[in-house]
Amino acid sequence: MTEQPLVGVTVLPEYIQSESIEGVLQNLVGRAKATAVATSPYLMAPADEQTGGREPPIDAGEGAVRLLERPLWGRRELWVATAPSFAPDVSLYRGLRYQPPPPSELTRRHERLIHDFLDAAHGRGLKVYFQVMAAIPPGYRVQFGGAEEDDKPRMFDGRIPARRVSNNASLASPHVVAYQEALIRDLLRAYPNIDGLRFDWPEYPPYLLDEAFFDFSDHARAAAERLRYDFEAMRRDAESLYCILHGELTDDALRRWLSSDAEREFLLMRLFADYRGVAALLHFKATLAEELVASFRRAMDEAGGRKKELSANAFPPPWSIVSGFDFARVSRHCASVAVKLYGMHWAMMLRLYGRQLLEANPNLSEPLLTRALVRLLDIADDEGLRNLDAYRYPSPDQPFPVGREPQLRKIRQAQAGAGATPVHTLVHAYGPLDDFGRRLALARQAGPHGFWVNRYGYLSDEKLDAIGG
Repeated sequence: MTEQPLVGVTVLPEYIQSESIEGVLQNLVGRAKATAVATSPYLMAPADEQTGGREPPIDAGEGAVRLLERPLWGRRELWVATAPSFAPDVSLYRGLRYQPPPPSELTRRHERLIHDFLDAAHGRGLKVYFQVMAAIPPGYRVQFGGAEEDDKPRMFDGRIPARRVSNNASLASPHVVAYQEALIRDLLRAYPNIDGLRFDWPEYPPYLLDEAFFDFSDHARAAAERLRYDFEAMRRDAESLYCILHGELTDDALRRWLSSDAEREFLLMRLFADYRGVAALLHFKATLAEELVASFRRAMDEAGGRKKELSANAFPPPWSIVSGFDFARVSRHCASVAVKLYGMHWAMMLRLYGRQLLEANPNLSEPLLTRALVRLLDIADDEGLRNLDAYRYPSPDQPFPVGREPQLRKIRQAQAGAGATPVHTLVHAYGPLDDFGRRLALARQAGPHGFWVNRYGYLSDEKLDAIGG
């Protein structure tokens, strides 16, 4: 029997609260013709600016232009607070550094909501998954969690960058791994009819250039010793490469990079020959990511969830190389992998990388640097836009400044790595309708396994119809 391509939509719980179970399911099944839905085990309530977090998230200050397309409690921008949707079993976390947030009045007021949503979604023929964070305790949602100071990833000099986006912990932290395993057991106890768990960011997300130079934390040092990596060689070569990028970059080097594919391949081979510690660092991070996902699979199996699916959401190539997400290795433990084609983030990251490099190398030509970054990150069908500021986080009515062919290439590269494990395209719902429609068509074409659409809050009725169309 031929596998039917998946059509999944991520619907965070606040919309189940705001629009009702039936309202959401009518949109998913009636309009979008979805076959799967992902939600999360928390509840939300409006708050004030002093006590809550912004919805939608502000994305390190770059995403302040974002506004919800589906009003949430009548508003397109608001501040919110969260609580767990269930009463955690505290015995599972006994003796651990991280503890689950206690149930609140919000939990008690809506204690059946997620259970009822699961039942109703299954009744409409949908598969239902929980999406949780892979390395941000308490794991329910990225904006409402974080690690203790000594569990955070660090750079080669021991620094934690002053500015970060992902807030991920060190993947080597035994405290974080132990908490995640307890959380998995807790979720499968509280929601035994869930079809699977989707883990977001089981990697080191490189939103900022400094984040690409993780991880030299004490936990990483201990893991390197256990796994027999030369920690000092990795640290030394990472620092040397960082110094070259921050003070020794020249226009001549950028011209060589842009001259031909053969020259670019030669430069990369020289890089890894001259800085073998950098190559080892990339392999080390991939080992930590695989170990983390493998621990998730074991915890699911031990909790009676052998038949439940484990999926991982990840950055696309080439970011996945520095994030540590090796598709060949992680997919051994997954039922599927979802690759994020979030072009608004790609534009933001390119500009942030470029601004940091220009500040450190003020004699560089900005157009030349922009072209080199476009080529390195593979985001344009041509030479891309002319300068860094052209790659700003797009406003809601602007298309993503990325090319079609690079997006298809990234999915093909990921699927080649994942082998027989299905790779789903993960499309972001943000942006104007016509651009979303083009990205949706690309997701349908990218592979035979289907796609996920991330965030129901940006899905207007017209976009829902486009998915179903």
